[in-house]
Amino acid sequence: MESNQSARRTEDIALDLLKFVATTTNIVSKSTGSTTGFGIPASAKSEDQVTNLLDLYAKCRAAVEAPLED
Repeated sequence: MESNQSARRTEDIALDLLKFVATTTNIVSKSTGSTTGFGIPASAKSEDQVTNLLDLYAKCRAAVEAPLED
C-alpha cells in the first residue's frame, strides 16, 4: 500500500510542476498578442491546447520519476 501513496505523491509533484511551467510560460492564459507561450498561436484549437498540456504533464512526470544522479 505504501507504493500507491508514493506513486500518488509523484503524480502530485508532476502536476504542481506542470502548473508552475504552464503559468510561468503563459501557455494556459490567453494573451492579448497573437501568440502565447512557446509560440503557440492564441487561436489554437482547444484540443491542441489539451494535447500540449498532456504532453507537458508526461514530461513533468518523467522528470520527477527520473532517478537522481550522484
